[in-house]
Amino acid sequence: MLEIGDSIPNFCLPNQDEEEICFRDIKGRWIVLYFYPKDNTPGCTIEACDFTEAMPDFRELGAIVLGVSPDSPRKHRNFIAKKDLKITLLADESKELCKIFGVWQLKKNFGKEYMGVVRSTFLISPDGKIAFKWKKVRVKGHVEAVKEKLLQLTNASS
Repeated sequence: MLEIGDSIPNFCLPNQDEEEICFRDIKGRWIVLYFYPKDNTPGCTIEACDFTEAMPDFRELGAIVLGVSPDSPRKHRNFIAKKDLKITLLADESKELCKIFGVWQLKKNFGKEYMGVVRSTFLISPDGKIAFKWKKVRVKGHVEAVKEKLLQLTNASS
């Protein structure tokens, strides 16, 4: 798993509209990069709706919010339309970015073991380094915690 202070390697992934989003093109601003297991599931829906609701606050702080899951761009489009989301979702169908960030892990549920995305969020500073991270995120109150940390970090750097 990438740690605080590590540089983000360049990556390119398609968004919900199948447009390629590359790190080199968005570097230079604060980025909230959050990984979640699956579109249209209860926890993931709450998290996406919370981030959508908080978008004006993140914009005001100069940050963009990107959600990442192994779902396809088509599934992301359906999720966005169904829940009226205002965030950008990236499709990591190969799970490469999930592996780079160390969030593709062995999980257990009801006694079964399987590989999946461990809900995690990374705050990336304008210089392209991890400024803060949350592992094994609990959805309730998470977006508020991300906003508070971003506010602290942007105040500290200005």
